[in-house]
Amino acid sequence: MSGLRLSSALREVRIIFCQYSAASAGARQFVSEHYVNLKVENPTTPILIRECSDVQPMLYARFAHGREKSAPLNDMVSNEILEKLKSLDETSLQEATNS
Repeated sequence: MSGLRLSSALREVRIIFCQYSAASAGARQFVSEHYVNLKVENPTTPILIRECSDVQPMLYARFAHGREKSAPLNDMVSNEILEKLKSLDETSLQEATNS
């Protein structure tokens, strides 16, 4: 599987999920399937994984100047989460070119 090269505007990715809830199953699957490739393709971008009891799974993307975007990951499968990460990153690029 090829990795996803994130834009330089993206400063940090955080994924928060519950260790055992069904709603977080896709987030757990995403980490096991995509984390290594993401780190290989983006060695300088922090990709933080946080496991917390009884939390709703969320994806956070932090950009330059402290801007942050988030997306809920409830009941998503691994590939949907990858697409969500791509869309958050692309949104940041579009906003940068429009300003």
